[in-house]
Amino acid sequence: MKAPNIYATPGFLPFLFARLFSVFAMQIQAIVVGWQIYELTRDPMALAYVGLAQFVPMVLFLPYAGDVIDRFNRKAVLALSWVVSAICSGLLIWLSYQGSDDLIGYYLVLVCYGAARAFSNPALQSLLPQVVPRERLAQALATNSMLIKIAVITGPILGGFLYAYVGGLTYAVCSLCFVIGILLLYFVPILYSSQHKGPMQDNGGVLQRFSEGLRFIWKNPIILGTISLDLFAVLLGGVIALLPIYAQDVLHVDSTGLGLLRSAMAIGQITTGLYISRHPFNQHVGKIMFISVAVFGFANLVFAFSTFFWLSFAALMVAGAADMISVYIRSALIQFSTPDYLRGRVNAVNMLFTSSSNELGSFRAGSSAALIGVVPAAVFGGLCTVFIVAGMAWRFKPLRKVNQFEDAEYSKNT
Repeated sequence: MKAPNIYATPGFLPFLFARLFSVFAMQIQAIVVGWQIYELTRDPMALAYVGLAQFVPMVLFLPYAGDVIDRFNRKAVLALSWVVSAICSGLLIWLSYQGSDDLIGYYLVLVCYGAARAFSNPALQSLLPQVVPRERLAQALATNSMLIKIAVITGPILGGFLYAYVGGLTYAVCSLCFVIGILLLYFVPILYSSQHKGPMQDNGGVLQRFSEGLRFIWKNPIILGTISLDLFAVLLGGVIALLPIYAQDVLHVDSTGLGLLRSAMAIGQITTGLYISRHPFNQHVGKIMFISVAVFGFANLVFAFSTFFWLSFAALMVAGAADMISVYIRSALIQFSTPDYLRGRVNAVNMLFTSSSNELGSFRAGSSAALIGVVPAAVFGGLCTVFIVAGMAWRFKPLRKVNQFEDAEYSKNT
């Protein structure tokens, strides 16, 4: 039986646009917070603490987030997390107009925001397989990844532009986007699979149930290798946290230029994602993922050495294109390899290895820049990424040998 067109699936478009608005809010808020705090302090460590303030609550709430998402209505969990995020954006507006240089208030709000993201990201990942048929899951993931990059492109540009003219009032746009996302969730029906069935669903405490997900990941080399590769590539090789410093001190551009730099990776991602959505591939996916992460590392090395704005912009575009290929393959492999009753817990751990690694990577990048300088820190990160790819390709041979996504399907590996 032929699977229905992905766009004709009830609820897919509302889900897509709800996520689009949430990513739009997060991208605007990320660039405004980074620019605002560095403008107040001119201290790279201040940017490092921005990442750390969001990373710590993600780690602390990780077991609870995965357990709650597997046991309760995923739409309700997602909506509540966006409510908290909208409130955090409102508090950032208030702090901006207090006129104080004390950053404690900002960090406390970011702690709450990080706690909300601990629930929202794995809930989003776990909800999509319940919205689309399994036959179209890979296509839905590619389309989803490609379209939300629109927000990743326009968000930083608009964020930098708005902050230059209206300052802290920019956070109001973030709050509004979260509210729109909440409203759109009402039109997303749950059509496929059941999140309430599965062994150990109601046995033991939170940590015992969460450990089931950890054991599943540890015994599955495809999932373990996939999320480990992403963790170390982003943790050691990411340069996003250094962009405010590069913009002001190396490339000598204003907040609008910073917005363009933040969007460069997204332009590469959306261009590549558009091609993949029209010409999807399903051959040699393991090898292609390793190659794409290596290209990501080399592109970041070019950015690290560049002192010309448009060369830096082009390098980030290439890094974004490579990252899009990696994200497409990684997301599909994890979803195909995970049974539904474990999706919340597995995706919570995956979020720690992906989304929260951005924040921890920001701390690594900022602290390294403070210790050895911004350019050496970026060069060190790019070199580490290349070496990590080589090591992971040798360590996780089953992942490297995966040919088609279906080869990683959970039922075929049990």
